[in-house]
Amino acid sequence: MIPAPFEYEVAESVDHAIELLGSKEDAKLLAGGHSLLPLMKFRLARPATLVDIGRLSDLAGVTNGGEHLKVGALTRHHDLATDPLVREHCPILGYTAALVGDSQVRHRGTIGGSLAHGDPASDLPTIALTLDAELVARGPNGERTIRAAEFFRSFYETALEPNEVLTEVRFPKTGSARWSYLKFRQRALDWATVGVAAVVEGSNGSISSARVGFTNMGQVPLRATAVEQALAGAARGDVEAATANADEGTDPPADTFASADFRRHLARVLTARAIEEALSR
Repeated sequence: MIPAPFEYEVAESVDHAIELLGSKEDAKLLAGGHSLLPLMKFRLARPATLVDIGRLSDLAGVTNGGEHLKVGALTRHHDLATDPLVREHCPILGYTAALVGDSQVRHRGTIGGSLAHGDPASDLPTIALTLDAELVARGPNGERTIRAAEFFRSFYETALEPNEVLTEVRFPKTGSARWSYLKFRQRALDWATVGVAAVVEGSNGSISSARVGFTNMGQVPLRATAVEQALAGAARGDVEAATANADEGTDPPADTFASADFRRHLARVLTARAIEEALSR
């Protein structure tokens, strides 16, 4: 439970962090630390240098960007859960942030750290993917915008370059769409065995469109495209049939918490429940 030796640097700005990442061997960013530090304690990660960006206050906070919310990468989960703009314009984001870990984790963990870590069992990457969020990264060659669908590449692997800093996440406002995020876990503080996010649009008992995302059903967060297609134009009474094959195209892990088959079963059950809950809002 003791990390390997490492150097420690405090970044004074985003540009300074980028400079340190480029000049130090095997450098990693440190924000809230709730993803990286446990790996270091088990020596599953052994960075030579930690670049602390946790004091860059200009990377924290939520602002109104017109059709989307601009969320600073260092915004804490607790702040997302309680932010009035998030509650008004993207309530599924705040609701899900309130489900992350315990109070200590929510007060220290950051949305940028959660997304950059790329853990498919984490809740917020699924929300970013389901909402078609855009992630803004800055590096030595300037700033670039990455769609969530292109950001998560493989298990713990994202599109971020080693010398880039995730600075902002742009979440589309959900407007009048109804939503749900359900997750099954064995204990209150556990990672999701399976999670399902649903954002549904429609009226009078019919569904015009739906976006459905999965947590912990593959190497990356996934969209349930077959379910989305089946739900487009469906009536409320068609939900069970439309979600019967919700696990199609998934590749869930098998571990001490659940078998792959059990996760597939959970995906089907939770998808139907999430759609029904969304329609009930």
